[in-house]
Amino acid sequence: MPTALSILDLASIAPGRTARDSFDNSVALARAAERSGYRRVWYAEHHNMPSIASSATSVLIGHVAANTDTIRLGSGGIMLPNHSPLVIAEQFGTLEVLFPGRIDLGLGRAPGSDQKTMLALRRNPNSADSFPQDVLELQGYLTGRSRIPGVQAVPRAEGVVPLYILGSSLFGAQLAAQLGLPYAFASHFAPDALHQAVAVYRDSFRPSDQQAEPYVMAGVNVFAAEDHDEAVAQKTIAYRARARAMVSRGAAGNTFSDAEIDALLASPNGSQLASMTRYTAVGTPAEVRDYLDEFAAPIQADELILAHHATQIDDRVRSVELTGRAVAAASLVAE
Repeated sequence: MPTALSILDLASIAPGRTARDSFDNSVALARAAERSGYRRVWYAEHHNMPSIASSATSVLIGHVAANTDTIRLGSGGIMLPNHSPLVIAEQFGTLEVLFPGRIDLGLGRAPGSDQKTMLALRRNPNSADSFPQDVLELQGYLTGRSRIPGVQAVPRAEGVVPLYILGSSLFGAQLAAQLGLPYAFASHFAPDALHQAVAVYRDSFRPSDQQAEPYVMAGVNVFAAEDHDEAVAQKTIAYRARARAMVSRGAAGNTFSDAEIDALLASPNGSQLASMTRYTAVGTPAEVRDYLDEFAAPIQADELILAHHATQIDDRVRSVELTGRAVAAASLVAE
């Protein structure tokens, strides 16, 4: 097994629930991860999505950090083209001052939104083109070696805020390798280029002050339950809801039955949507552990970041606990 398991929490807002409920659920999930041996929990920046509450990512990180004790927390990721590097350095410097040794900063270059929202964010359509330069500028602020004369990020923490490059293509792999940073591949929803991107990253990696050797993280979806059929049922409900939400974006006012959603996912037109969640571990703790082992081996993953998707928070927390326990038990046997 990989040396570490972590969690990507999408801070989802369930139908009929509120953002406050989502934040309470995020705290419960992070506490479960903390007591179950996970290394970190990350939150992703999304905008204008009624079912996702993590848009103010740094604020959510601070809230969860204040309600946990030891687990690392961070962004998976901050979409840097939406922001000034100086502002992100100030936010994460503040978080590191408040919660020393517990803060990560994962960076992506996607908008995390639709085109109209991108304009509302005052984002230049070409801002992604400067992503490599923006990463370096941000790194300079965080390390006290500013690339902008006369400008420093205040506060700047004494401790390190490690950077991670997120991606789902060869671009992110090449950039992470060039900068000598850890690389996290979004295989939980964009699986196609996983193996090629990891190979490019490892082959091209240049050591840096932060990272002496390549470090690969990869996303996997998980539904773990004591009973196999119960895990499958949780997966079916969650993925129907996911498909329904995505299809409904272009069909305002329409509702789709479970049978219609199932037919769509089984059709050629729905195959791409279904294939987005190709990497999904579902079943008993032992089945999930075996799946994660088989997934990690070909890419020699150093860490897996798991997205537990069960619709009900109690089921998500239980999935976190069961998976962590099964992996920990296997590691003890291996030793």
